[in-house]
Amino acid sequence: MLQLSFVNYRKGSYILVEGKPDSSRFFIIQRGEAQCIREIDFATAPKANILGPGDFVGVIPCMSNHNQIESVVALTDLVAISVRRDQYSELIEKNTPVALKIIRVFAARMREMNETLLALALQKESNNTENQLFNVAVYYDEAKEVDAATYAYYQYLKTHPTGRQAEIAKKRFVVLQQHSKAVYLEPKDEMIREYPQGTMVFAENQKGQDMYIIQEGQVKITKIIDNKEVVLAVLKKGDFFGEMALLENLPRSASAIAHERCKLMVINRKNFDQMVSTQAQMISRLTTTLAERLWSMYRQVTNTRLTDPLGKLYDMLALEIEKQRLALSEATPTALQLDISPQELANMCAIPPAEQYSILELFLKENRVKVIKNRLYVPNCLEIIKHAAYYRKQKATKNK
Repeated sequence: MLQLSFVNYRKGSYILVEGKPDSSRFFIIQRGEAQCIREIDFATAPKANILGPGDFVGVIPCMSNHNQIESVVALTDLVAISVRRDQYSELIEKNTPVALKIIRVFAARMREMNETLLALALQKESNNTENQLFNVAVYYDEAKEVDAATYAYYQYLKTHPTGRQAEIAKKRFVVLQQHSKAVYLEPKDEMIREYPQGTMVFAENQKGQDMYIIQEGQVKITKIIDNKEVVLAVLKKGDFFGEMALLENLPRSASAIAHERCKLMVINRKNFDQMVSTQAQMISRLTTTLAERLWSMYRQVTNTRLTDPLGKLYDMLALEIEKQRLALSEATPTALQLDISPQELANMCAIPPAEQYSILELFLKENRVKVIKNRLYVPNCLEIIKHAAYYRKQKATKNK
């Protein structure tokens, strides 16, 4: 039987403290108000930092099992319901609307954070014009990725049959289709779909209401900015993607391409609603996946606010270490071999290519990180995490 506890906080007291590992539970505010405060107060953080009855506190770190990403202080005397991580599945079974609200808030926050991250990293808003589908097609056409280009041209023509670029798109589609393995140009009812390597699952700015669960293979999530491909993530077996379009009924914010041959389970509106009411474990897993992505996004946005290039490298490296959930201690140094090259780390920090060589040279000269077969090796993970925290603290001090 589900038994939840109530916690009372006096005005001015801290409910959560940024950076602390106490993330085994989250809170639902029953009465009173609270405010979210972040060490690095980035201007484009989520706007609703004043919380009231019915709002959730600490869900992202709790469900992702990471450190707190913000401090939360009570603005008034406050009463909150405490929910432990191990109680979440039972809470879903007893109260489906709570799960739906958390998932929808996560989806909206992810879209906002995704746009924030790209805007900060690239110093401009991402392209959301009607021509973006055409831009996506042209990029993959010029990159000779025939399958992705064929799919994107088709979706552009379907959405804009009389668009300014329609004639060009038609000609290129006819030429490319002869050599393409592109599949599912039109949606079908199959719950399980197979995609050859390089084929597109959906395109940026395409309309759609399905989400996907990877059964086999890998899928990369990409966005085209200034005729460059920005890889947002490479997802593996068990990962979800496409949930924002399903939950928010908005065009796709990025493209999904089979990074290798993959088999996907398709979740549409009908079977999603059924999942929410009948498969608590699946919804719990979806919540955990969204929380993990959001936690990473918060940390990446923090990284973009750092001005010292060395600090950005250490902070991004610390993020990759934290994702591994290693048990770190002062007594016994923990080493880690990462599947990331120095150049890839610099790209993740949006360091301009012309500056990368000199900055990476300084970074590697400090001897906290080694390179083995062009992959980063960390002899002492805890040292990197502490060094990254030092740079973030410096930035926070300058902001005061």
